[in-house]
Amino acid sequence: MTAGHLAPFRVFLRLGTRPGAGPAFEQAWQFGANLIAGQGGNLGQWLARGTDDPGTYYVVSDWADEESFRCYERSTVHAEHLARLRPYRTEGEMRTMSVVRSMP
Repeated sequence: MTAGHLAPFRVFLRLGTRPGAGPAFEQAWQFGANLIAGQGGNLGQWLARGTDDPGTYYVVSDWADEESFRCYERSTVHAEHLARLRPYRTEGEMRTMSVVRSMP
């Protein structure tokens, strides 16, 4: 990151979905993403679908810092978002990281 800019705390999720559940999963994710955008410290979110396996989705979200993310993670907004996605998911994996370099 350049001087004067703090590196975001990044969360990366890989999610498997049930066969045929993609459109419903995407709609449920969008609903939750709109709520998450209002959480303190959220800098942005992205949803991508695998090209080699369209039943696999990837979510990236950036946060001002780890504490902002952990606060969201403990919130009722997060619990409700998970519950909304649960019917469409088969598995999930989360990784967290700090961005160390960025190119515009």
